Amino acid sequence: MISLSKDTIKIKSEQDMVLFRQRLREYAQKIGMSVVNQTKLITASSELARNILAYAGEGKATIEVVSERLQTGIKVIFEDSGPGIADVNKAMQDGFSTGKSLGLGLPGAKRLVNFFDVQSKVGHGTTVTIIRWKR
Repeated sequence: MISLSKDTIKIKSEQDMVLFRQRLREYAQKIGMSVVNQTKLITASSELARNILAYAGEGKATIEVVSERLQTGIKVIFEDSGPGIADVNKAMQDGFSTGKSLGLGLPGAKRLVNFFDVQSKVGHGTTVTIIRWKR
């Protein structure tokens, strides 16, 4: 996979969320991603960025334009140094939540993208990587 461009945004407040979503939309539009796929990417990314605020307090999101086998897309890496996820498999099940939510965030975000990976270590933080291809 080739990285064509990259941008990192700190996620510490709701204002950062607005900037992050705007920047993500700009990248998606720049590569000619359809409106439907832009919406899927931004919805999934918003949920994951919101998880950073809710569970870790702060973190960062790195937006990359990537290319692989004649496909172009957007890769977003969400990183925090929060408490981590004790059981990633449980966290990926619909309805499971350690907070006061419906427990649809992680599995819902996964359904909206083409690639989804969660790496987490209790006490050290969580990294979620997603990719949405242009088409």
